[in-house]
Amino acid sequence: MQKSFWQAGHKPTLFSAFLYFDLSFMVWVLLGPLAVQIATDLQLSPAEKGLMVAVPTLAGAILRVVNGLLVDRIGPKRSGAISQLIVIGGLLSAYLLGVNSFAGTLSLGVILGFAGASFAIALPLASRWYPAEHQGKAMGLAGMGNSGTVLAALFAPMLAKLFGWNAVLGLACIPLAIVFVAFMMMAKDPPGTPAPKSVVEYFEPLKTADAWWLMGFYSVTFGGFVGLAASLPIYFTDRFGLTPVTAGYLTAACVLAGSLVRPMGGALADRIGGVKALTGVFIIAALALTGVSMAASVTGALSFFVVAMLALGAGNGSVFQLVPQRFSAEIGVMTGLVGMAGGVGGFYLASSLGFAKQYSGSFAPGFLIFAGLALLALAGLTLVKAKWRSCWEAAATVRI
Repeated sequence: MQKSFWQAGHKPTLFSAFLYFDLSFMVWVLLGPLAVQIATDLQLSPAEKGLMVAVPTLAGAILRVVNGLLVDRIGPKRSGAISQLIVIGGLLSAYLLGVNSFAGTLSLGVILGFAGASFAIALPLASRWYPAEHQGKAMGLAGMGNSGTVLAALFAPMLAKLFGWNAVLGLACIPLAIVFVAFMMMAKDPPGTPAPKSVVEYFEPLKTADAWWLMGFYSVTFGGFVGLAASLPIYFTDRFGLTPVTAGYLTAACVLAGSLVRPMGGALADRIGGVKALTGVFIIAALALTGVSMAASVTGALSFFVVAMLALGAGNGSVFQLVPQRFSAEIGVMTGLVGMAGGVGGFYLASSLGFAKQYSGSFAPGFLIFAGLALLALAGLTLVKAKWRSCWEAAATVRI
C-alpha cells in the first residue's frame, strides 16, 4: 500500500534541504539587487553590470556538476556542509577586505557560485527519501528554496541604503550561519545511496539524448527564472528610472510568483504528466517575454514578468518530475548536470540583457531572443514526447 506524501520520506531532512537551498539562493543572486549601488560606486558600464550579475550564475552552473559528483561520493549532508562554509567564509572575507573593482565583483561572483551549486546537493538530499509517485512534490518543495531570491530582492537594497552595499555582504553571514547549524542538526543522509562510481561512469548519462533534452529544457525554465531574478533590479532602474528599493520590491513580486509555483508545477506534472505541463510552460513563457519586450509602462512590464515567472517556475518543477523517472540511479549527477544547464541559461540571459542595453540601447532584443529559445524548446519537446511516453511509461508508475 502506498503511503501518503507526508507519511513517506523524512520531514526534517526535507525542511533542512529547503532552508539550505533558500538561504543559498538568497546570496547567490545578491549582486543583482546591489548592482545599481555597486555600478555607481565602481562606474561600471551596462555590459559590465550584466556580467557582474551573470558570473555567479555561470560559476554555480559549473560547480553544480562538481557537487553532483561530491554528493554521490561523500553524501549530500557533508557536501552541503562544505559548500556552506565556503560561502560564509567568502562573504565574510569580502566584507572585511572590501570589493573595490570590477575584477573584485567577478571574484566574489565565483564564490557566490558555491551557493548556487546548492541545487545539486539539496535536491538529491530530499529526493532520495521519497518514492517515485511523490518525486514531483518532494523536488518541488525542496526546490521552492529558490524563493530565497525574494529575500535578496526585498532586503538587500534597503540594507544597502542604510548601511552601504559592502555591509550587506557581512550581514548575510548571520542567517547563513544560523541555517548551517540547523542543517547539521536536522539533515540526515538518505538510505539506499548508490555505491560510488568512477568519474567516467558519472558522465554515462551524457551518452543518451534524453539527458541533453532535459538539460536543454531546464536551461530555458530555470535559466529564465534565475536570469530574470538577477537582472530585474537593473531593468527596472535603467528602463523606468525607479529607485533601487522600489525596483527590489517589484523584483521580489516577480520572483515570489515563480518560487511559490514550483511545487505546484511538480504536483501538476505528477497529475497530468511532465510533457503536458512543459508544453504549456514554453508557450506561456514565450508569449510573456515577447510582451515584456514591448511593454511601455511599469505596470505592463510587471504584469508580463509575473506571468513569465509563473510559467518558468512551474516548468522548473515539471522538469524535475521527469528527471528521477528517467535517471533514478544517477539522480545525483543528473541533478548536477541539469542544474548546470539551467545556470548556463541564466548566465546567457543576464549577460545578454546587459550587452543588448549597451549596444542597442534597449533590453528588448535580449527578451525576444530568449522567447525564441522557449519556442525552440517547445519544438524539441514535440519531437521527443511520443518516444518518451512509449519507452518511459512502460517502466514507470507515474505519468510522463
